[in-house]
Amino acid sequence: MARALYIHWPFCVKKCPYCDFNSHVRDGVDFAAWQKALVEDMRYEAQLASGERLHSIFFGGGTPSLMPPALVSALLAEAERLWGFEDDIEITLEANPSSVEADKFGDLRLAGINRVSLGLQSLDDDALQFLGRLHSVKESLSALDVAQQNFDRVSCDLIYARPKQTAEMWQQELTTALAFGTDHLSLYQLTIEPNTRFATDVRIGKFAPLDDDPSADLFSVTQELTNAAGIPMYEVSNHARCGQESRHNLTYWRYQDYIGIGPGAHGRRNGMATLRHKKPENYLASVGANGSGLKSEQKLGTSEAATEALLMGLRLSEGVDVHQLADRFNLQVPQLIDQQQVSLMERLGYVKQDGTRLTVTPQGIPVLDALLGELVHYDLVSA
Repeated sequence: MARALYIHWPFCVKKCPYCDFNSHVRDGVDFAAWQKALVEDMRYEAQLASGERLHSIFFGGGTPSLMPPALVSALLAEAERLWGFEDDIEITLEANPSSVEADKFGDLRLAGINRVSLGLQSLDDDALQFLGRLHSVKESLSALDVAQQNFDRVSCDLIYARPKQTAEMWQQELTTALAFGTDHLSLYQLTIEPNTRFATDVRIGKFAPLDDDPSADLFSVTQELTNAAGIPMYEVSNHARCGQESRHNLTYWRYQDYIGIGPGAHGRRNGMATLRHKKPENYLASVGANGSGLKSEQKLGTSEAATEALLMGLRLSEGVDVHQLADRFNLQVPQLIDQQQVSLMERLGYVKQDGTRLTVTPQGIPVLDALLGELVHYDLVSA
């Protein structure tokens, strides 16, 4: 049963040239209509995925911090009525570090938000401009200060391995970020996604991505500094003090069910992969006609589900219990993973076996994608 709820808010402050989805300006949004639609969508899901109290709710998407606090409060009240809340429920809101959004933090806290994920992205103004961000470093620091005044749990996002970024530059930037004292940092290497402005810029030679070796050096700097600060990696790109890990994201990585509502939201429910309509107008029309924003729900085959669970779990520092995972999907361990390759990679220092638990070592994390291709069986389990 689902214990996590994801609410996707599709509207942005301004069209962003560096993404392929968050391109809906917020002017003219009918908030009453959206409250009605999102509540109806939640009620639809509650009929199919209920029975356990929610342990996490995550507001993400475009610019959810620009949602009226009254709307956030109404959605949380309905979620609590439908599912109930655990006493220590984590309720996270993604926010950009602008003064407009920071001004709402106090009201959002009163509405029920108790954790904020702040998209700083960089502590260099030139880098922010390159990344297509609208805020400045000064605004970032001001918003972070307001966030820390209002919320006990604050996470910051930073992007590194940017073009021409050196280990020394990243060390200085990350040292500054660690001094903020937040208990959670999401540190992502810059990746070039298809069908984005970045992909076009690379194709026409506007910039060149950082090579693998320098990126690996920056990754090593990341681990060294975060470990020294007591915020070790618990997932490939996420670092936290003990007990401050994102409960919501752990739901994904541990391959547990979660409910996704709102335009474009994905979900996992009772062995089904759910997807909501992406365009806001199509989503609203679907809710009006069908009582939900569902575009599709697909039964996951054993092969697909087991592979997804293994690939997600091996991103975590805790790894996966391979035998437990095999039992979950009614498989034999050899159907799931290549034990010969596991033994080889263990001798090479890339993975570690502790009883039935398999983890990727710090040496293996930088080559994780290639490593997974060697370890995981993609074709031996019948769907």
